[in-house]
Amino acid sequence: MTPEVDTELQSTDELSTALWSPDPYPSDDNDELEQLPAELEMSFFDHLEELRQRIFYAIIAVAIGAAGCFVYAKQIVQVLEIPAIGIKFLQLAPGEYFFVSVKVAGYCGLLVASPVVLYQIIQFVIPGLTRRERQLVLPVVVGSSVLFVAGIAFAYYALIPAALNFLIGYGEDVVEQAWSIDRYFEFVLVLLFATGLLFELPVVQILLSLLGILSSKLMLSGWKSVVVGSMVVGAIVTPSTDPLTQSLLAGAVLALYFGGVGVVKLLGK
Repeated sequence: MTPEVDTELQSTDELSTALWSPDPYPSDDNDELEQLPAELEMSFFDHLEELRQRIFYAIIAVAIGAAGCFVYAKQIVQVLEIPAIGIKFLQLAPGEYFFVSVKVAGYCGLLVASPVVLYQIIQFVIPGLTRRERQLVLPVVVGSSVLFVAGIAFAYYALIPAALNFLIGYGEDVVEQAWSIDRYFEFVLVLLFATGLLFELPVVQILLSLLGILSSKLMLSGWKSVVVGSMVVGAIVTPSTDPLTQSLLAGAVLALYFGGVGVVKLLGK
C-alpha cells in the first residue's frame, strides 16, 4: 500500500470518527470555549476609569443625536400627531411646545444613538466574557435591535390608535376634544418606548436559557403566572384605561413569551 493511500484512509477514519462520535468536538476545544481569552488584567480603579469613559462616550452620542433630532423636531412632532385624528392641540403654558420639542428630541436622540450606547456597553463587558459567551454578542445585538424597532412600530400602528379611538369616542358628544400638547406627547412617548422594551422579552429568555438559568420546560410550567403577569403589565404600561389597548399589549407580550419558549426549545434547551 502506497503512503498516499495510507494517508487517505487515515483521514477517512478520522472523519468517520468525528461524525459518529457523540461529542465530535474534543473536550479540550469545549474547555477552551469556556475560558476567558488572554486579556490585560485591570485593577478595580482601572475598571472604574473604563466605565467613566464609556458612560461619557454614550452621553456625548445621545447629546449629538438629540441635537440633530431637535433640528427636525417639528417634522417628528407632526408625525407623532398623525394618530390623533381630529384633535386640536393647545399650548397651555408659555414655552410648552418648546419643552415638548426638547423632550421629543431627547427620546429620538436616545433612539438614534442606541447603537453607539450598545457598543459602549459591549466594549465594557466583553473582556469578562468567555469565548462561548462572546459568540452570542452579535445575535443578541441584532435580535434586540430588530425587536425594539418592532415594538415601537407595534405601539405606533396598533396600540396608540386603539387607545386614542377609545379616549376620543368616550364622551365625544359631551366635551370638545382639545388636548394639552405636553400631556399628549407624554402619553405617546412613554407608550412607544415601554412597548419597545417589552419586545426584548425573547432575547432575555434566550440568554437565560443559554446561560443555563432557565429551560423551555420551566418556562412553560409557569404559563398561568405569565398570563396574569401580562395582563398586569398591560394595565401598568398603557396610560389609557381602555381594555382594548391593555388586551392588545398583553396579547403581544404572551405571543413574544411563547415565541421565545419555542426558540429556546429549538435550541435544545
